[in-house]
Amino acid sequence: MKTKAVRIHGVNDLRLEEFDLPDIKDDEILARIVSDSICMSSHKLAMQGAKHKRIRHDLTKNPVIIGHEFCGVLEKVGSKWAHKFKAGNKFSIQPALNYQGTLWAPGYSYEYIGGDATYVVIPREVMEMNCLLEYKADNFFMGSLSEPVSCIVGAFHAQYHTKGGSYVHHMGIEEGGSLLLLAGVGPMGLGAIDYAVHNPRKPSRLVVTDIDDARLARAAHLLPVEEAKKNGVELHYVNTKDIADPVAHLKKLNGDKLYDDVFVFAPVKPVVEMGDKLLGHDGCMNFFAGPTDPEFSALFNFYNVHYES
Repeated sequence: MKTKAVRIHGVNDLRLEEFDLPDIKDDEILARIVSDSICMSSHKLAMQGAKHKRIRHDLTKNPVIIGHEFCGVLEKVGSKWAHKFKAGNKFSIQPALNYQGTLWAPGYSYEYIGGDATYVVIPREVMEMNCLLEYKADNFFMGSLSEPVSCIVGAFHAQYHTKGGSYVHHMGIEEGGSLLLLAGVGPMGLGAIDYAVHNPRKPSRLVVTDIDDARLARAAHLLPVEEAKKNGVELHYVNTKDIADPVAHLKKLNGDKLYDDVFVFAPVKPVVEMGDKLLGHDGCMNFFAGPTDPEFSALFNFYNVHYES
């Protein structure tokens, strides 16, 4: 079976190539890719090449297919999985396999599976980790987008808070609390706004920042303040670019209080540090943005970590 795919051979070395896939083994599945959405993580992979944490091969000898937000149709199922999957089934995938403690993932770590391809061979570990998902819908693009949406949902669920005198972690954002999304009107930020407004566990106040008026206006058009209000959320969009003291301004929007939950959607040192300064008592900060620089770091107030946690 021939496939056409985009493979990475090194730093910024992406090639559209046609090559033969190996015959599937009894514990593998042949699949046809219909849709693959583009993630900034793939851009980071291109910039880092073999230095990326998820790369497991020598790319000069074993290039990998990129793309991890994909959806398609199963074409041929190995005998080991015939009881669970059938040819013709639509599928989506959870690429974060967590296989034996590794960071291996389709789109980064495998020669024969990735979203930027016509046909792929799904390796056994995807099924063993229950990461091959049956997909029932009349389209494919939503199956691709289920991966970034799951990242947003997972981030909200990973937030936690505690109560004085107890070591029990209460998972999720602070219900009825204050939520701050810094640099929050990119694609993932928009999804986070939507989830915060429409999720059953929601904040009472949501503040979203950026430094670009056009991006903020688009966010306000797609997710209006009025829609949030109907769902019990007080929503503010703020351009911090020309505000002399953005920390004081954002604090004032929250009734002169710091925030219960802070998400940082850009790997920018001043933005991370702003998040730290705005994090309240028992607050939880999520650094959502994956940096391209392995040396990326920012200052963090550990006095507050000790006394305000």
